[in-house]
Amino acid sequence: MDFLQGFETALQLSNLFFCFVGVFVGTLIGVLPGIGPPAAIAMLLPLTYNMSPLGAIIMLAGIYYGAMYGGSTTSILINIPGEAASVITTLDGYQMARQGRAGPALGIAAFGSLIAGTISVIGLSVMAVPLAKIALRFGPPEYFSLMCLGLVVLIHLTGGSVSKGMMMVLLGMLLSFVGLDTITGLPRFNLGIAQFMDGIGLVPLMMGLFGIAEVLINIEGPREPVPVIQTKIRGLLPTSKDWKDSIGAILRGSVVGFFLGVLPGGGATISSFAAYAVEKKISQHPEKFGTGVIEGVAAPESANNAAVGGSFIPLMALGIPTNSVIALLLGALIIHGIRPGPELLAKNPDIFWGFVASMYIGNGMLLLLNLPLIWIWVQILKVPYRLLFPLILLFTIIGSYSVHSSLFDVQEMIIFGVLGYLMRKFDYDAAPLIMAFILSPMIEEAFRQSLIISRGSFDIFVTRPLSLAFLILGGLTVMFSFIPIFRRQLRKAVALN
Repeated sequence: MDFLQGFETALQLSNLFFCFVGVFVGTLIGVLPGIGPPAAIAMLLPLTYNMSPLGAIIMLAGIYYGAMYGGSTTSILINIPGEAASVITTLDGYQMARQGRAGPALGIAAFGSLIAGTISVIGLSVMAVPLAKIALRFGPPEYFSLMCLGLVVLIHLTGGSVSKGMMMVLLGMLLSFVGLDTITGLPRFNLGIAQFMDGIGLVPLMMGLFGIAEVLINIEGPREPVPVIQTKIRGLLPTSKDWKDSIGAILRGSVVGFFLGVLPGGGATISSFAAYAVEKKISQHPEKFGTGVIEGVAAPESANNAAVGGSFIPLMALGIPTNSVIALLLGALIIHGIRPGPELLAKNPDIFWGFVASMYIGNGMLLLLNLPLIWIWVQILKVPYRLLFPLILLFTIIGSYSVHSSLFDVQEMIIFGVLGYLMRKFDYDAAPLIMAFILSPMIEEAFRQSLIISRGSFDIFVTRPLSLAFLILGGLTVMFSFIPIFRRQLRKAVALN
């Protein structure tokens, strides 16, 4: 019944419009190299302030899964992945294009994405409600331990230095403490600056770390014109043999992507690489991968789209983001006065089911958008970066200023933009910082509520089974992350002796 009401809500004209805008912009973002979903969502967030919460989340989520679709177009046609999740698609997709089979490659990428996206949304519909019912039994200690576990796992899976990830988490927590104490009402860490009494703005922080930093990184080096491959895109509908070769890869990629998407730090990039590795491992002709086999396109493109649906399960059911994009969407919902988690499904089922239904509709829209507009997307790649990036800078400045009509927010954004640029240069990931900034107030609130319940005793975190289990998992994750460091030190010691 709720599901049908969700479709009734999603099919309202305004929500259909927001869904179309989201997937259209997302496809464009996926096509343009160097501008990812985090930067796009951060820049467009101010436009959603006068929208309904459901309309806002429909549009911003559409940008996310739309970008997963769009990244395959340039990967196949010009060997330039629009998104990190489409890097692996270049191996076989571009080779198919060079062999004159760009049409089937683009077609199977689109259809595989539609199938995987639908499977992941079904998984979201089935798993979110039971998980939320379990989460309703959580108290402050369980939430504290679970959110700490999420941060620890994210640090471990970001792929960079664990110590750098921890530094970013600590910096994000420190930034979140600026402003008024939520319990005592006293100012803290505001350096005597009146504008910091309300804390550091989420929008200037996100726009700086993702939008401004992305522009600065991309304009650092000279850009050459994009050589568009001269191949005719005919036969976009895959043949029966193409379907026979790729249907297994699509289904396996959907399952791999969905479950990796649920994990903190999993995301679309890891899912696409994992799905490709699975197909190559089980293939009867693994030596042909990289030479233009259609399974090498179907598996990763299905996996990265399935991962999107999976990543929404922890957000909607538990209120915990699993990657930087989901963290931005969490921030958007909080700005609109919506707290994701078990209370969302209990108090605002219309928002949850309307959002789920919109993803079904959005996946269908993307299939209709991608195939007819392929050459338009490729032509957009010819827009000079000297024209594109000033427009992005202008948009970020207007968006940041519009939040409070304050130049101080613009100054904040510029400072965080420079910080984000330096972080990128020295290989510091912004995702742990953003997630810590968003989660820290919740972690602090749960921690202090737990101590109030226990009258100051820390035993409450280890005497409650679920809380203890989450803490043990977090501790084991930290221990395992340092094993490679110990091994390197041991090898050096042995070599010296």
